[in-house]
Amino acid sequence: MTSRMLANECKLRRFDLACLRPRGRVTCGSGHKQIAPLPGVRGQQGDMGTMMTLRLGALSTAFAALAATTAIASCPIESGSIRVLSNEFGALRAVNAAAADCAGEGVEVVLNQTTEHRDLQVAALTPNPAEYTSAVVANSSIVPLMNEGLIRPLDDLIAEYAPDLPKLNQVSVGGNVMAIAFMANAQHLYVRTDILEQVGKEIPTTYEEVLDVLAAIEEAGIMEHPFAMNTKTGWNLGEEFINMYLGHGGEFFKPGTAEVAINNETGLKTLEMLAALNAYANPDFLTFDSNATQALWESGELAVAYMWGSRGGGMLDDEGSTPEVVNNTKLVAAPTVDGGSLPASTLWWDGFTIAKNISDKDAAATFQAMVHGIGPATVEANQSEAVWLSSAYQPGPQAEGVSATAQAGAKPYPMLPYMGLLHTALGNELSAFLQGQESAEQALADVEAAYTEAAREQGFLQ
Repeated sequence: MTSRMLANECKLRRFDLACLRPRGRVTCGSGHKQIAPLPGVRGQQGDMGTMMTLRLGALSTAFAALAATTAIASCPIESGSIRVLSNEFGALRAVNAAAADCAGEGVEVVLNQTTEHRDLQVAALTPNPAEYTSAVVANSSIVPLMNEGLIRPLDDLIAEYAPDLPKLNQVSVGGNVMAIAFMANAQHLYVRTDILEQVGKEIPTTYEEVLDVLAAIEEAGIMEHPFAMNTKTGWNLGEEFINMYLGHGGEFFKPGTAEVAINNETGLKTLEMLAALNAYANPDFLTFDSNATQALWESGELAVAYMWGSRGGGMLDDEGSTPEVVNNTKLVAAPTVDGGSLPASTLWWDGFTIAKNISDKDAAATFQAMVHGIGPATVEANQSEAVWLSSAYQPGPQAEGVSATAQAGAKPYPMLPYMGLLHTALGNELSAFLQGQESAEQALADVEAAYTEAAREQGFLQ
């Protein structure tokens, strides 16, 4: 049974899975040992800063304009172990399944695909040997792995197994390639064009226009809760503040320091807009992650939503929804806010890393498998699942929101070694304000205090 057949049989839609494959050994899901996360990140200010570069500027003109075709690693791999920790959505299921297909007889393959991957990765890669040979990461989640020295440079592996890998895919940190990026992502608006037509509104381009549209839908009695965004307490809620704060033109830290700088008028405006939007959401909005918002959209309960572009393929397919919803779903750029010119969003990449605390044999096996996993065959068979950074990618309707958001000048997510601490503080401290239990001023003060304490513990502040 191939790993693609395995994926279909196991219905890799969630992360509570456990399945085995005869050729080699494949375990998928999180049925094996779970590891408690370690708190925060460590390191000194300036460990990474702006040294991390992926050529994201190219995304603003064309996502697929690559000069060369990704090299295909030799398959099947005859020795070593391939153990991958990743997020759980369609594009990563496809990449992981193709990587597993590269394993020959006797090669162990473990796939832990879970939305809790960020909380697991540091603790999982810390032992020697590490529990996983690869962690699939993004702009933010690579930072703690770098701070802890848990992933290895990939330059030698690229030279030996993928010499034609385009530079666009190579994420460099301080002169070393530390990750291989294979897809771009951003949050942006999804709109129901038929609902907008019913209330006589155009597609909104600002958040002020979004509020106007939502008020019209509510007044017309079309939907009780027409809006949703990923506001689950924790990482998701923190990300929504970050997006909106950047849209307002905010700076997170005082220049040249790790001292937080969000307790200000821009921070207050950011919270006010988040509260105004979620007044049109279901009262359970603090439980909404990507799975929840997608389910609400596909069930026809939403008219406007702010979601990840990587969900576009699932939104536009013929599964889990109705023709009425699918045919009237349009993916558009993230809005601007408060008269600003930049979208209230952040640009992201997803890519794979190779663990440091593993044998060179396992590193070589995993690298080859993952390069195979992101190869043209995977991209060609899964065009709608992501905005792929590959010459095999042909952009379609599912990519329009990410492309428009990038073209409008959205900033990359800040890749600072202490940004994760602020993100955590935001996610943990804003719920009370959004529930009406404390003032915006108090919420920002709570975030500032929580971040400052964590930053001092980690050595970023004195």
